[in-house]
Amino acid sequence: MEISVTSIVFSFVFAALLASVWSFLDWIWLKPKKLEMLLRQQGFSGNSYKLLHGDTKEMFMVSKQAKIRPINPISHDIAQRIIPFHHRIITNYGKNSFIWFGPTPSINIMDPKLIREIMLRYEIFQKPKMSPLGKLVFNGMVMYEDEQWFRVRKTANPAFHLDKLKNMLPKIYLSCNEMIRQWKSSIANEESCELDVWPDIKTLTADVISQTAFGSSFEDGRKIFELITEQISLLNPVFYFFHIPGWRDYCKFDCMDDDFVVYANQTWQERAREEVFQVFGSKEPQFDELNRLKEVNKILHEALRLYPPAALFSRATMKEFKLGEMKIPPGVLIALPMILVHQDEEYWGADAKDFNPDRFSQGVSKASKNDQVSFFPFGWGPRICIGQNFALLEAKLALTMIVQNFSFQLSPTYVHAPARGVAIQPQHGAHMILRKI
Repeated sequence: MEISVTSIVFSFVFAALLASVWSFLDWIWLKPKKLEMLLRQQGFSGNSYKLLHGDTKEMFMVSKQAKIRPINPISHDIAQRIIPFHHRIITNYGKNSFIWFGPTPSINIMDPKLIREIMLRYEIFQKPKMSPLGKLVFNGMVMYEDEQWFRVRKTANPAFHLDKLKNMLPKIYLSCNEMIRQWKSSIANEESCELDVWPDIKTLTADVISQTAFGSSFEDGRKIFELITEQISLLNPVFYFFHIPGWRDYCKFDCMDDDFVVYANQTWQERAREEVFQVFGSKEPQFDELNRLKEVNKILHEALRLYPPAALFSRATMKEFKLGEMKIPPGVLIALPMILVHQDEEYWGADAKDFNPDRFSQGVSKASKNDQVSFFPFGWGPRICIGQNFALLEAKLALTMIVQNFSFQLSPTYVHAPARGVAIQPQHGAHMILRKI
């Protein structure tokens, strides 16, 4: 009898152990190889799966090397620095390619028609599940799904209505005016001065959000903003190693913050200044009149095309689906490399990597050769960034006030090294030579 009971217990333990081993083997090898076979059948190409780490080791090394080398001469072809491994894979294997984040494949989608479908069908294509490490820093509406997202979005929408934004303008103006005052103080009695404007632009963004969201307690808001930024910069290096045993799913975050790009093209700087003085003179800009700034609006859209806040969006497949003519199995991630789509000659012409705001002369919908989704700096569809209009208002007012008060050009000490942080930003600062007007 005792032998029989022992045999039964042993059988259960052995079966449980065998099931665990099989589950682990399926996770680290069988399932990835099956997904790889299915993806190759659908016309996708990429590196063969490597046990456990996939492409993450190579990805880490490529990203590390990219940060060392600035782009010289100055060029807007920055994907090689911002998303260097995606850039390498797509260059080597084509637009229909995949990357391995541990045992999970991520397919690159660059067809604007398919991007539109993915953005519209948000109930199928959802944000990737967040890892335990990511949950320590990121949460809130940007990561919510289904009913939770709908409820919170509905509650937040009124805060970004036109009348609310109009009431925010005076507070945004105060923050911009403080930055202008500091720059004038730096020049003092000199004809010009060299200044790294990037710390001031970051401070401006933090102050604007703090002033509008925290009111009289904006100093607390600024501290919170700075702490979040610091946490992200500290966590970025370890995101490549999420796929060690025990971690769950790949996590990629969309930086959705406003990113103000100081452009240095003298011709466009003069066109912007001429328009600003025609509309405002040297007076304080008003909300309704800001909408009359066509040249400034074109400049901002072109800056967002070349330097979008987020370089790449990620989605996860909840079930098997048909995307165009391709059948995509569940368990596959989807990457929308926005920065590469924004600079694709097929959609933007031979000058896709050049700074040419005139391409937006007839509006966003007619800027590219494709009437689908080839321009989406704030996302697209139902889940477009709720703060888009707020960010554009801040950028438009800041640029208006800068050209009202200064002329500027790149300093000889400027190093063109765009980097990926909370948003795309200059790794070594933005050294400019400012002159008071």
